Amino acid sequence: MGLGVLAYSAWLLEFLVPTGVSPVTQPTADLLLANPLFQVTTGIAGLSFAAAGPPLMRLVPVRWTGRLSALTLAGFGLLLVIGTAAPESAPIRVLMNLVFAVGTVSLVMWWPPGWRAWALGGLTLVLVAGMLVALGPAGWRGVFSRAQHVAHTVVILIGGAYVLRTPLAKTRKSSVADAMLDRTRPPNPN
Repeated sequence: MGLGVLAYSAWLLEFLVPTGVSPVTQPTADLLLANPLFQVTTGIAGLSFAAAGPPLMRLVPVRWTGRLSALTLAGFGLLLVIGTAAPESAPIRVLMNLVFAVGTVSLVMWWPPGWRAWALGGLTLVLVAGMLVALGPAGWRGVFSRAQHVAHTVVILIGGAYVLRTPLAKTRKSSVADAMLDRTRPPNPN
């Protein structure tokens, strides 16, 4: 997920690399047409998010809302990859935003109360940014599109923090690799 967040944030390079894309009026999708660097970084982000799905499936609780969170991150990644091949495809962009919003809603549904507040704040950011992109003044689409990227990044970072801060359940079944590691660890003296 970390590599995905870094690559997904590569749109910030537009301020260092000449693109001819207006950050105020043109959406970030136009960067994909302006410079191959943005196609590569978006593809890397997509592949990274898609690859994060299966490991997350092992970390989330075994209930549909937890699984939906992992599946939507992977689906968002796959749609990013598809979007690099079809940057002007409005249906892909809409589907990408819908999948991301569904994934954020799923976090609100299963995270514990303290974390749920963060997920709800992230969901608010995602929905407001999405509405501004879809319905805001056309002269500001670039600004709204970039705000949407920031909102997505914030939600993914909050999700990453949750994964890092939450210990694995003791009741979860050990994998073969876990069992092998347990046999090679020295016994706990306590």
